Amino acid sequence: MRISGVTNISETVSEFILLGFPCQKETQIILCMVFSIIYILTIMGNTSIICAVWSSQQLQTPMYTLLANFSFLEICYVNSDVPKMLAIMLSESKTISFTGCLLQFYFFFSMCASEGLFLSVMAFDRYLAICQPLYYSTIMTHNRCITLALFCWIGGFLWLLTPVILISQVPFCGPNIIDHFLCDLGPLLALSCAPVPRTTLACGAISSLIIFITFLYILGSYFHVLRAVLRVPSGSGRNKAFSTCASHFTVVSLFYGSVMVMYVSPGSGNQSGMQKFVTLFYSMATPFFNPLIYSLRNKDMKKALKKLLDGLKLRQDNKRELWYNILHSLF
Repeated sequence: MRISGVTNISETVSEFILLGFPCQKETQIILCMVFSIIYILTIMGNTSIICAVWSSQQLQTPMYTLLANFSFLEICYVNSDVPKMLAIMLSESKTISFTGCLLQFYFFFSMCASEGLFLSVMAFDRYLAICQPLYYSTIMTHNRCITLALFCWIGGFLWLLTPVILISQVPFCGPNIIDHFLCDLGPLLALSCAPVPRTTLACGAISSLIIFITFLYILGSYFHVLRAVLRVPSGSGRNKAFSTCASHFTVVSLFYGSVMVMYVSPGSGNQSGMQKFVTLFYSMATPFFNPLIYSLRNKDMKKALKKLLDGLKLRQDNKRELWYNILHSLF
């Protein structure tokens, strides 16, 4: 049953209304076009990294295996919220079912947690490569790399099980309007029939814990990396070490820089406009810039992408020539 505004406390909400970005229709169409272009480019960019790693023998290393997994995660990440966001921008009803809202919350924030875990494991990989180079091949074996990747995927989804179970038990009886473009924790719990301080505290603590644990671990890893790099004599060795870590640290800064605004900036979490902007940034900007950062600053990746594009072009030329020969033989 659909409920909006103030309703009888005995009724139960079966769907929510996502306001998205309330503005004029023309502005919404422009925003929808911009977000659609970013979405398509994000899918294409991250897919190209996966294909480059898969097709290049030179990139069959733990670092690039983790990067390919990370790129696939980014594709899943944007697909968990952007298609629905675009749909509500073009739709008049802007509704999402109660079950759909819980599923969107679970998948979106599970992949957000997995992203933090992947960034931590990638920092660990760089720590081993720079601080423990003699033991790198012994510690970071192919099997261990696959195990760590599975840990990141499974760990992120297990971490959010408790919050989604707690939210599913919260009574919602109206109003059902969420001033956001997705089912976020704060706006969702604000619609509960009665105060749920324990659920709010538990969900907030669990969400914050994964963010701060992974962030502090990454900072610790890069502290040791920086100490090791500064001991290297200035020249090509130090530049190569800095270049190896620069791409990863840039992505870390983009992701955690935006996420931390929600937790560190006083009062920002209570402002719907700030919530939307920050969520939009770390849900769309980071996946969009990820392939650009890793491909532009990495010679091996650029070489593999060029080889992949040349191969695709050659296949297209061969297909064109084949069709030309078929048509020529017929006519």
